[in-house]
Amino acid sequence: MFKEMLQSIIERTEGSLGALIMGTDGIAVESVVGEAGKEANLDIAAAEFTSLVRNAQRATNETGLGSLRELVISLDKAVIAMRLLSREYFVVLALSPDGNLGRGRFELRKAELQLAKEFSL
Repeated sequence: MFKEMLQSIIERTEGSLGALIMGTDGIAVESVVGEAGKEANLDIAAAEFTSLVRNAQRATNETGLGSLRELVISLDKAVIAMRLLSREYFVVLALSPDGNLGRGRFELRKAELQLAKEFSL
């Protein structure tokens, strides 16, 4: 089920390098990575960005502005969009810099709604 959903996200989003469901422990639950994503070490990058998600969650708790929902990181060679599924899990979409970020964010939001029951605690 998870693999099919990730595959659907990357098929519907122009410029996708890959998509993953990650735990905040840095371990991937599932991933679908294209050849360009493998060359960019997308699995390793997603694990490294886990610490950013944890730090952002901590910061949002301290500000009183509500829970973290989404985080987007723009790099020279990729744009990484992360959407929280729960406090412990998030979905990651990596795009080429000229990829369709708006569509990617839309697809991540749809995935969040579809996976909410699976990841609710």
